[in-house]
Amino acid sequence: MLRPIQGMFRSEDFPDLVLGLDARDDAAVWRLDDERALVATTDFFTPVVDDAYDFGAIAAANALSDLYAMGADPIFALNLTAMPADLPADIVGEILRGGAEKVREAGAVIAGGHTIQDREPKYGLVALGLCRTDLLLTKAGARPGDLLVLTKPLGMGVTTTALKNGLANAQDVQEATAWMKRLNAPAAALARAHGLRAATDITGFGLLGHGWELAQASGVRLRIFGRSVPILDGARRYATLGTFPGGSTDNWNYFGSRVSLSPAIPPEQAMLLFDAQTSGGLLLPVPPSAASAFLASALEREIPLWPIGRVEEGRGIVVVDESMEKGDAGLTTSEV
Repeated sequence: MLRPIQGMFRSEDFPDLVLGLDARDDAAVWRLDDERALVATTDFFTPVVDDAYDFGAIAAANALSDLYAMGADPIFALNLTAMPADLPADIVGEILRGGAEKVREAGAVIAGGHTIQDREPKYGLVALGLCRTDLLLTKAGARPGDLLVLTKPLGMGVTTTALKNGLANAQDVQEATAWMKRLNAPAAALARAHGLRAATDITGFGLLGHGWELAQASGVRLRIFGRSVPILDGARRYATLGTFPGGSTDNWNYFGSRVSLSPAIPPEQAMLLFDAQTSGGLLLPVPPSAASAFLASALEREIPLWPIGRVEEGRGIVVVDESMEKGDAGLTTSEV
């Protein structure tokens, strides 16, 4: 789909465009001066939960997440709104209120937007942020020896699809909603404070899809320990029921041949690693020199995170069942 504009915008013609179409990173980056960069992104989607306010908050947190994945602080956002003409005004208002309050929580402001009529509700943001150029996080910054850390559990896609199919219980939906509404701001600030070089957020391509992009951009291999990956309560049960969104199946079909999965990983657990997430966590490669202090600071500040693997020499992704790996028992006690 991008082929018609391939080569139209040559990087040499736009020297201040640090990251654009060619980089395939989480957001575009424009150099303002020697110290600052403007980071821009956009995202919107159809409802993933029934509550209008929660939908707005989740959509806003999801859009802002790309800024945090680049090491940027949000400054302002524009609403992107598509609503059916017959949708009650109070529901539309709650969607916008949810998004606005999440943007305010991020320390930013809603500065405008655009609205059209559409058959199915859609909401999201154009989000802009500022970043110090020396603290920019990209997919290309992972190095062999880094500890891989994830800041939210997986299972949002399979849980919200179970909700759409009338199979999810309220407690599981509440848990998933709370995680999706959670900003990635604290984890991003922690990453900058400890000098991390790389990050990506886990959204539509799932852990293995976005992880593969990071591995490709960095020229490394990710070794992920399957039993260490956090999963939402209830998500394993929904996985056995097969309530995955279409995006999860697409991820399996596209990235499956690019990932080496241990045969000891049960199929439903493997599928959760491909599950399309909404407003998921950050995947952070932590340099060995910073790992101990990084984990200690996260514990002190009550920032949730899970060590799930390592970066090593090679290409692509290897997912192992650490209990089955001879000579590799997974993560050490100090890393956990």
